[in-house]
Amino acid sequence: MSGSRRKAVTPASRTRVGNYEMGRTLGEGSFAKVKYAKNTVTGDQAAIKILDREKVFRHKMVEQLKREISTMKLIKHPNVVEIIEVMASKTKIYIVLELVNGGELFDKIAQQGRLKEDEARRYFQQLINAVDYCHSRGVYHRDLKPENLILDANGVLKVSDFGLSAFSRQVREDGLLHTACGTPNYVAPEVLSDKGYDGAAADVWSCGVILFVLMAGYLPFDEPNLMTLYKRICKAEFSCPPWFSPGAKRVIKRILEPNPITRISIAELLEDEWFKKGYKPPSFDQDDEDITIDDVDAAFSNSKECLVTEKKEKPVSMNAFELISSSSEFSLENLFEKQAQLVKKETRFTSQRSASEIMSKMEETAKPLGFNVRKDNYKIKMKGDKSGRKGQLSVATEVFEVAPSLHVVELRKTGGDTLEFHKFYKTFSSGLKDVVWNTDAAGEEQKQ
Repeated sequence: MSGSRRKAVTPASRTRVGNYEMGRTLGEGSFAKVKYAKNTVTGDQAAIKILDREKVFRHKMVEQLKREISTMKLIKHPNVVEIIEVMASKTKIYIVLELVNGGELFDKIAQQGRLKEDEARRYFQQLINAVDYCHSRGVYHRDLKPENLILDANGVLKVSDFGLSAFSRQVREDGLLHTACGTPNYVAPEVLSDKGYDGAAADVWSCGVILFVLMAGYLPFDEPNLMTLYKRICKAEFSCPPWFSPGAKRVIKRILEPNPITRISIAELLEDEWFKKGYKPPSFDQDDEDITIDDVDAAFSNSKECLVTEKKEKPVSMNAFELISSSSEFSLENLFEKQAQLVKKETRFTSQRSASEIMSKMEETAKPLGFNVRKDNYKIKMKGDKSGRKGQLSVATEVFEVAPSLHVVELRKTGGDTLEFHKFYKTFSSGLKDVVWNTDAAGEEQKQ
């Protein structure tokens, strides 16, 4: 938009729900969107998962979601993402979660290739602590994988996403679970059969696959053909790389035991010499008498008395540097660094071009890559026309103006495979080189 100055494209209003003022989008999927939020009373930061109430009821997901939320509310552990409270309006259900902004463990593996054995063991110990505690509360995760393991600002591991978890009361009369679920590469052999399985033993198997990935940098079972993959898993056909220590090999082989009856248990694992090296038992308050799920029941009821109101408010005036430094993910270090070759599920770049130029360039670059483009104000949704490992790759972008001559563009993967998003972004960003702010060139100009 040459010759004229366009007004800021930051949102015209900000939504407040209960005591929470909501900010930028952290992620989104088919049924939910996650936004950054701040408690205006306490000043605490949080993440709010927003569900479309009508869609939840239409797709008969009420019981599944009530189970997910109730599960998380019952789990209070330093290595599990905490659910703070649940609210609902006439159109939305809001799940207030602990904000964990250190990134996925998956990103760490993708960036480094593999972790050193001591570091991998430390994360594995935290994972086992979390899973052991969940099992003691009758909760089985059933979808443990690196993407569901996130890190806080101090590098402490947190287990997230209990959408596929099961209460012990869902166990049938034979004492076994009967729902085959989870991500194929990480599921235990018995889950693939229709004979029922023990949730605790199945979770232990998934933990073993995760340990292997942390230390090797690749999966023990990975085949493009699903039937071939299942056969390898059922026979536990894998081999440890030479850099694994004898102790690590022994533990992994005892975990990746196809027979769940002879597979190592968590109690046995806690006594293993390799596992115990540098082990620190979790320290936390285990008094859960004050935990209630009344707010969960209220959120899914039709009682008008339980509903909160959504208020649209004008945003607080904020200069560019306050905006950039207001969260660790929006830090100066992240914003002005050179464009990394490897990105996470979300990335951003800066530009000194106008918002309309940026939008046009992104559309122009995405279409030849086989993406359908849908524009809405200063947002673009891109969807690939080919199906990848986890369906079609979908990407959402948004342009923010933080100063008259500085824009920030956020890109988020909203569907598909993370590694495919990495490849897409590498090609996509090279096509945007004319609009991406080259900080090295800017620095040279200032010197002259």
